[in-house]
Amino acid sequence: MSTAQIAEQINFETPDIEDIRVSLQRKGDRGGERFKPEIPSSIEQAGVSQTVMEQLVLKNLYFRGEVSGRELSRLLGVAYSLVEPIIDHLKRERYIESKRASSIGSISAYFANTDSGRARAREALEANQHLGPVAVPLSQYEAGVQQQKIKPGWTSEGRLRKAFSGAVVSEDFLGQFGPAVNSFKSMLIYGKPGNGKTFLAEQLARIDSDAVYIPYYIESDGQIIKVFDPLHHETVDEASSSIFLTDDPQYDPRWVKCKRPFLTTGGELTLPMLDLMYVEGAKIYDAPYQFKANNGIYLVDDFGRQVVSPAQLLNRWIYPLDRGIDYLSFRTGTKVAVPFECFLVFSSNLNPEDLGDEAFLRRLDYKMFMSNPAPDEFVTILRDFCVQRDLECSDEIVQHILREHYDKAGRKMRRCHPRDVIRVVIDLISYEKRPYELTTELIDRAYRMKFVSKSYNIE
Repeated sequence: MSTAQIAEQINFETPDIEDIRVSLQRKGDRGGERFKPEIPSSIEQAGVSQTVMEQLVLKNLYFRGEVSGRELSRLLGVAYSLVEPIIDHLKRERYIESKRASSIGSISAYFANTDSGRARAREALEANQHLGPVAVPLSQYEAGVQQQKIKPGWTSEGRLRKAFSGAVVSEDFLGQFGPAVNSFKSMLIYGKPGNGKTFLAEQLARIDSDAVYIPYYIESDGQIIKVFDPLHHETVDEASSSIFLTDDPQYDPRWVKCKRPFLTTGGELTLPMLDLMYVEGAKIYDAPYQFKANNGIYLVDDFGRQVVSPAQLLNRWIYPLDRGIDYLSFRTGTKVAVPFECFLVFSSNLNPEDLGDEAFLRRLDYKMFMSNPAPDEFVTILRDFCVQRDLECSDEIVQHILREHYDKAGRKMRRCHPRDVIRVVIDLISYEKRPYELTTELIDRAYRMKFVSKSYNIE
């Protein structure tokens, strides 16, 4: 039975007993409360120095001209009670001045840099051009990652079936895949190309789970590291879609509430991309992929097809997989230890024995072989795709495909074949202005156009 057929027999709107147990277990693991970054009530609690706060105020005024106290609070991502003493100090030192006062108080007044304030802002910009929100100290980030990491038992069979409801996979595969996902450890998915390894790995992002909080920036050894990335992190509320404070924030606005991360890299991956990347213009660092994937999933797709050798890439992961700690380098040569708490998934078309030695493969907790589809799976995929494209797929067409293009042709079935061939058929129908229906003649032409002839020789 396919997962699509199973899905029809299960009411996913009603949580099963297992889902309720998992939910209660998650809450119990956190003492009944999910992690939520507290709003700092002081500069010390925010983990930032007065000097850094002063520099942030001066740099923002340097680029923006006149800015109100309320706007400065929003730009820095902290309550105005933390900004007000900084403004008062800078006014006394004649680095800034009030341009438009307000009877309501300094929160509504507008401020601008004086000549000496602009000079000091330029000095600060030589170090970095970070304007806010205020960076979260690495120690606070580490604590947040540890409190938000997924524990064994985070999902259930019902949740997994729901996430995979759009895929056609065997019960045997789900039986193996479930424990691997539930462990939230490392995994290698391997098999022939075209069998849906990447697609299946991507379904992991659909599993229901708690949201996580990710900081915009973190600070370590005086260096700023950009963590939140809108290309890879999906926010889950309106307040998280902007760096600006709301009037009544529910958590520290220096953090963003997101879905658990799911990041993917493929053949373009290189070793430098797995380390801190210095942004020359801003003079800050961009966090590497595995860092941004903390508390989520990182898929290394097409593993073995990168420019860097598999052995080099595998060696990069040995220590993090063993210890849950990664070491990243600043361009000064100093290193910083950061948490490594992502579900690392490799997907490869190559033989695992050609990817690495026994020592590394042992560190990958699960190895999943993605086999070619059985004939009944292949037919289910074919019919499902035809339904999606509003094409009738008769028994005659199905038997013709199996007989002529697999049995007689000696071709191995792949899960991608139905989709690829039917798309060619649709292109032929569109170009030749034919009736929108499948015929054996169109199917035969599509297979000839899609697959390389084994009898062809280049002279």
